[in-house]
Amino acid sequence: MDSLVSTEWLAAELDAPDLKVIDATWFMPSAGRDARAEHEAAHIPGAVFFDIDDISDADHPAPHMLPGDAKFASRMQSLGLGDGNRFVVYDHSPLHTSSRVWWMLKAFGAHYVAILDGGLAKWMAEGRPVEAGKPQVRHGHFTPSLDSRRVADKAFVSGIVHSAEHEIVDARGPARFAGEEAEPRPGLEAGHIPGSRNVPYASLFAADGTWKRGDALQAAFNAAGVDLGKPMVATCGSGITACSVAFGAHLLGKDDVAVYDGSWSEWGADPATPKATGRA
Repeated sequence: MDSLVSTEWLAAELDAPDLKVIDATWFMPSAGRDARAEHEAAHIPGAVFFDIDDISDADHPAPHMLPGDAKFASRMQSLGLGDGNRFVVYDHSPLHTSSRVWWMLKAFGAHYVAILDGGLAKWMAEGRPVEAGKPQVRHGHFTPSLDSRRVADKAFVSGIVHSAEHEIVDARGPARFAGEEAEPRPGLEAGHIPGSRNVPYASLFAADGTWKRGDALQAAFNAAGVDLGKPMVATCGSGITACSVAFGAHLLGKDDVAVYDGSWSEWGADPATPKATGRA
């Protein structure tokens, strides 16, 4: 199974017993939208709702940080997601949040994880079926095995600021990166991690919401001066859109990418961390 699958592929595979479809929709709190309610109103048949805020470390001050192994396994099992399943993740968010759940599943050791190209919007635009309500699931058994190489913490990022050996790539929009626009979360300084490059997550997608591929995708990284030959740490506001940078790099064959899970929600809240402002 490829890491990026088409609506046609999913439609043909939808009844396969080992295939599990996951709705990873998440919105910023300020959006005034309820992802779970929208899921229950209309979702791809059989899809389960992955609550990014709930499946997180509730004790960490930064939002939706990776949970521990036991909590992740428990939540996966209650959603009927188990070892040996193939997972297809989609979303219906302008933030393309399926990348976050792709990254979480890969980080915890899932082997077969794909993103639905174009998400629910493309699926529905093509007149494909949706259903309402909550699907009945049989509990699975998910064995988590966290790959620490996929996760960067504040201490690691602090150690590579201005490093010539690594790239730090920030997925936020140019105005937030530059510190010209206030952060949506209170208590955060404006700006970016010194030495980081700016690849706005929106630049990775075509106008119809599908992923750019090949030269067009490469151009988004080239425009920011990113050297894809160096190990990369992806960051953003709270670790959501950074995962689109990680997935975009993956589509280009690059997998030595870690996501800074705390991202600016953690970095910008710490008076001791260095900050920079100005355009990339």
